[in-house]
Amino acid sequence: MVAIESTPEMAAAVYATMARNLAVVRRRLGRPLTLADKILLGHLDDPEHQELEPGKSYLLTRPDRVVFQDVLGQTGLLQFMQTRRDKVAVATTVHCDHLIQARHEGRQDLRESLAENQEVYDFLRSAAAKYGLGFWGPGAGIIHQVVLEQYAFPGELIIGTDSHTPNAGGLGACAVGVGGADAVEVIAGLPWEVLYPKHIAVYLTGNMSGWTAPKDVILYVAGQLTVSGATNAIVEYIGPGARAISATGKATITNMGAELGATTSIFPADEHMAKYLRATGKDNLVPLMEQNQHLLEPDKEVEADPAKYYDRVVELDLSKLEPYVVGPHSPDRARPISKLAAEVADPKNEFIDEISTALIGSCTNSSYEDMSRAADIAEQAKAHGLKAAVPFLVTPGSEQVRATIERDGQMQSLKDINGTVLANACGPCIGQWRRSVAADAVPNTIVTSYNRNFPRRNDGSPTTMNFIGSPEIVTAFALAKRLSFNPLTDTLTDPDGKPFRLEPPRPAPEVPAHGFDPGLATYIAPPEDGSAIKLEVDPKSERLQLMEPWAAWDHKDFVDMPVLIKTKGKTTTDHISPAGPWLRYRGHLDKFSDNMFMGATNAFNGEAGTGVNVLTGEKGEAIGKIARYYKAHGIRWVAVGDHNYGEGSSREHAALSPRLLGGAAVIARSFARIHESNLKKQGLLALTFQDPADYDRIRVDDRISLVGLEEMAPGQPVECRITHADGTTETLWLNHTFSASQLEWFRKGSALNLFHH
Repeated sequence: MVAIESTPEMAAAVYATMARNLAVVRRRLGRPLTLADKILLGHLDDPEHQELEPGKSYLLTRPDRVVFQDVLGQTGLLQFMQTRRDKVAVATTVHCDHLIQARHEGRQDLRESLAENQEVYDFLRSAAAKYGLGFWGPGAGIIHQVVLEQYAFPGELIIGTDSHTPNAGGLGACAVGVGGADAVEVIAGLPWEVLYPKHIAVYLTGNMSGWTAPKDVILYVAGQLTVSGATNAIVEYIGPGARAISATGKATITNMGAELGATTSIFPADEHMAKYLRATGKDNLVPLMEQNQHLLEPDKEVEADPAKYYDRVVELDLSKLEPYVVGPHSPDRARPISKLAAEVADPKNEFIDEISTALIGSCTNSSYEDMSRAADIAEQAKAHGLKAAVPFLVTPGSEQVRATIERDGQMQSLKDINGTVLANACGPCIGQWRRSVAADAVPNTIVTSYNRNFPRRNDGSPTTMNFIGSPEIVTAFALAKRLSFNPLTDTLTDPDGKPFRLEPPRPAPEVPAHGFDPGLATYIAPPEDGSAIKLEVDPKSERLQLMEPWAAWDHKDFVDMPVLIKTKGKTTTDHISPAGPWLRYRGHLDKFSDNMFMGATNAFNGEAGTGVNVLTGEKGEAIGKIARYYKAHGIRWVAVGDHNYGEGSSREHAALSPRLLGGAAVIARSFARIHESNLKKQGLLALTFQDPADYDRIRVDDRISLVGLEEMAPGQPVECRITHADGTTETLWLNHTFSASQLEWFRKGSALNLFHH
């Protein structure tokens, strides 16, 4: 039985392996090491023979822990069933947090979710018991918050099927979001393969004060690095300022590193982490952490001269940092709050000053410290007789946080200004928000303390503009009802017409003085032996569908393929595989795939989700329908993408659906890391234009041939012949990042098919 708990035995074994591996790595590299190198290279499968070139080599590593949420957990466990293994090979848990929809308030929403999603929860619970996973039931909390509370510790290597897994970097874990197939391979006993990331440092000095919060650090960094600036890099927060932030504040920062494309983000172990470990009942890990401090921070030489050891260094003095607000529509559209009012006043931005809803909490910002600071603002408002001027929704990150803020009064403070407490679940942050239709249809502004703000992300409406700030700033916005309000300088008016200014929130405790209240238990440990458990999937189910292995490649070139869609501009996995109302079908791939490319803008017609069927000439058809038509007629197709194609959520369905509906390849200007890996894992060719301008050569009625595939090799371009409708042809060369072992995934039909041959 794999121990699921993070025990002293587990931590001691991790540190012993790291020390052993790093002795080999230091001998080979002969240079001081960054923190990311210590943890990642400390987990190598074969340190003696591993290639070690950042940005080029694929590292084979052995993660300590795998975590699934309930959406990718469905396809993850359905794929694990295909491997014919009877137990997971590493400590693994599944967390039910994505399927609970925000409608009224937490308790009622949870009851309705239990009724509506019972079939999925029953499947996950029985699969967890059968295969040896720990099961966190609905209401336990958001996966990332529960992992921070229960499982994370400095130096641990965690992979999770959710792009915000790096939240655990707040406790010094190297925690990476992956698509489902990566996680399935690891629980089936294979090493995890990841491109050796490049190195970025954020060097922090000074101390935060006043209105400034840890959230402002990452909002500032997002503005500096942009949504793709950290792709295939690990961001390390170092310097004296890094040791001045609470563990949960650090987690807020590493959580949102996903918005920069970073593989993960991480902080060195320090006393704040020790304090949080003690508060969450893991005091017995603290002495081990302290004895192994040298493994859990960068070498002294590295911190003394970061420019010499990192590809890029961003410097930030926390004492000079003012609160930041990012948005709308992209998390890197950043500005200090002092500049926001002028942007709102500028008509060319088309920002709407009036705020329609304010939302705080989520996996990014629902710590005890966050809730205490937001409650401070609420108490000030109450003392002046004010309530929230807009709907004000509060999402606790976990049952433990919810129970503790109920006990200690912060929840009451938020309710006293008309806050509504939602379930301990993802809710509006991932689009699980049943918002009134009226608000949906018109351009409107919402303010949140979440992490993502792409169009349609929160309420399915493309016209909603989400501006992200810290929970305390968002609480102030809720009182003012306008985006142009700056609590540092502007006044509010009390019911008697007297103006007053909010004071900055007082420094809040990092952890509760009286410890955490665990609240209602929903955790189920697996039995010693689950082999007798039967997994039932009703063949008539709309929610679950057993998965069959994909067919292997027939060793023929892909010739005369139509272009299904050429996406233009931002194409996130939300655009390729929208969630919202589709979330219910995530375990039933065929039903789910009807939404394929629904949100993606087609360069050929400027519309989202429609195109032309080149076989019938029919225009304005749903892309998924066209794909099914091609597949039914035995014709493979190709999709063409723009820059940073597939950014955002790790959702594997954005690769599973194209595979199911007959796609052969995706050719893009560039890819986001997780999505490129997901495509490869499912046996699709992920290719990039050698010259990004070649994107413009692809026309709506072209036929694309990828030739010489039998000779495909690492580092060698692929020949692409284009036949235009007028009979002219041209040849382009396409790059790829397949390693020799990854080319086997393509030949066998998928990475999982390696288990069957």
